[in-house]
This record gives sequence, C-alpha cells and structure tokens, in this order.
Amino acid sequence: MTGVLFGTTDVVAPSTSTDRIREHIDHTARRVDHYIDQLCPGTPDGSCAVWLPPGHTPAPDDACAQDLARRLHGALSAPVRHLTDAGGQRWRPVLVWEAIGLLGGNSEEYGPLIAAMELLHTGSLIVDDVQDASPLRRARPAAHTVFGVPAAVNAGTAAYFLTDRAIRLTCPQDPVVSGELRALFMDVLRAGHAGQALDLQGHGEEMDRAVACGDRDALLALVRTTHRLKSGSAVAAGLEAAGVVTGAAPALRGALAAFGAAVGTAYQISDDVADLQGVTWAGTATKHAAEDLRGGKVTMPLAHAVGRLPQQRLRRLWRQLRDGGGGTPEVAEACRELQACGAVTACRTEADQMVHSAWADLRRLLPSTDRCHVLHDLAVAVVQRHQVA
Repeated sequence: MTGVLFGTTDVVAPSTSTDRIREHIDHTARRVDHYIDQLCPGTPDGSCAVWLPPGHTPAPDDACAQDLARRLHGALSAPVRHLTDAGGQRWRPVLVWEAIGLLGGNSEEYGPLIAAMELLHTGSLIVDDVQDASPLRRARPAAHTVFGVPAAVNAGTAAYFLTDRAIRLTCPQDPVVSGELRALFMDVLRAGHAGQALDLQGHGEEMDRAVACGDRDALLALVRTTHRLKSGSAVAAGLEAAGVVTGAAPALRGALAAFGAAVGTAYQISDDVADLQGVTWAGTATKHAAEDLRGGKVTMPLAHAVGRLPQQRLRRLWRQLRDGGGGTPEVAEACRELQACGAVTACRTEADQMVHSAWADLRRLLPSTDRCHVLHDLAVAVVQRHQVA
C-alpha cells in the first residue's frame, strides 16, 4: 500500500518525503503568520487593544490614544516582530494545527491560540538571548542588541501574556475550556522558568562528579530534565491544548501531552548535537559552531561522553572547557572526539527512541484516519532536521 501526505485512500501510510513535509510546514506556517499579525501587529494600529487589558484601552477619540499606540508598539511589539519577521520554522504551532485537525477540530477557529504558542516561544528566546549574551538569533542581531536589554526583557516577558488575549479571542463564551487553557499556560510558565533556572545554573558540579566516578546516569537525567522543562513542556501544553479544544478524553489528552514533551525534549537534544557543527538558516549562520562547548556548558553529547571517552582524556577535556581555556583548535578537537566516541550517535538514538515510544502510546488512542501519519512525520522531521547529511 502506497501513501501520500494528503492521501484520501490510505489508512496506513509510510513516512512522507522530506520535500512534502517541508511544503506542509511552510503552508501551515503562513496561516500561523496571519494570526501572529492579528495578535501582535507589525504596525501601531490596534496596539492598545493588544497590550492593554480590558477596561484600560483608551477610546479612539482620547487625546493620547494615537501616541499611546505608537509607543506601545515600539516598546513591546517591535522587539517581538524583530524575531518573528526573521523567520523561524514555526514547527511548534504547526504540530498543534495538525493535531486539532486530526482530532476533528477546525484549526482556523483556534488560529490565535495556535499563534500565541509561537509568540510565547519568541518571548522566551528574547529573554534567553539576554541571559546568555547571545549576539545572533535567526541570522540577525539578537533583540537586546537592537532595542537594549531593559526593553528586550520587558517585551519578551510581555509576549507570554498574548496567550491570555488569544484565549479571549477563541473561547469567549466557554469558561470551562478557557480555564483549562489558562491552567495549561500557567503550568508552562512555571515549568519553563524552572528549566531556565537549571540551565542558567549549569551542570558543572554534576559533570565534575560524573567525570570523577565515570557514571553518567545522574548527569544525563538532570540534563534531560532541564530540556524537558525548558523545551518539552511548551510543546506538551500545545498538543494537550489541541485535546482540550476538541473535547478529547483525559487519556488522549495525556498521551498528546506526553508526545509533545517527547518531541520538544528530543528537539533540544538534536539542538545540542547541532551545536557541534553550528546552525545555518537559508545559508546564513544563526549559531556559531560549538557555542555551548566554548561556554563550558554541559550538553547531552558531553554528558554521553562520560564512560565513552577514556577517563583521563575526558577529565582533561572537561577541565579545559570548564575553565574556558579551549581555543578554536582545542574545541574543534573536542567536537571530533565526541563524534568518534559514540556520544553523538547516542544522542540521536535517544532522541529518536523518545519520539517513537511516545508516538506508539499516542497512536493507539488516535482516530483511525489517513492523516495520522502526518503528525508523526512532522515530529520526526523536526527532531531529525540536523541529522540529514
């Protein structure tokens, strides 16, 4: 039996081609961009309604209304649009869009809610770049280098609350669904900040212990947990939100959340692997090679190297990275050793198995339609995006 991405005859379909998946992502991303414009316009028009809560928006004939809209746009919308207009894969909202359709819902009806997921992610990137002093994001200067640190932090955190506006736009007459969506949103913020706290602290002490004793299990568990909180929780909430708005049963909602957490976490593991070579987008560097290693950050490849590299070599390599003593030749050599010892392969295997296992649990609960494979193939393409030669 042969299958196609949008086939109408096949119930079971093989993995679709990378080109068809890319086309699907691009098409849906354009729809998401339409709702990004609605939630966070590229012009000052409507900025008061976007950023001010109900009851605080001035009347159109108010003397300050026009100036207020202009200033709110410049301070809050412009830093966010600086990143969204730079592109990005939009894969998180694309997964949610597909999940709602798969569950029988109308994705267009929930467009603002889906777009809010991308804007929440964008806000977190703005703040993350400040905290990491990152100069680049999506092949352009990071927001804080353009608008200044105070404005970037304020705009990034304000973007989180566009989710509340999206809920008001999509579910105004359903307090139960609105309440469940807001609860998911609050959980994401709590989990994301906990993950960021662990990431900012780093895992140096745990790496020291792992290097000393040769046991990587506790270290891997901590790095994995950080990735799940920081990256997996948002995808989990997005897919569970798809279950909420379509009235899915609790078991299906839980399986959707577990699949989202697996995809988000696996994506971050893949991103750790990509750090070793650097990241490009449309032919332009968006992340320099080995940025994390140069900064002494404990990533999944480095954690997986424990027990795989000879202990003496690992101890010397870690001391060099931790103390900031590695120049370009030393870091390049470290990247080659992580590849040669099997640490990179272990990361890829873990990420793939994580998604495969969560999908197997979810697939049993999904309706038997010919579109089931699309959600799976989108997720696999996201996780393996850096694994294609």
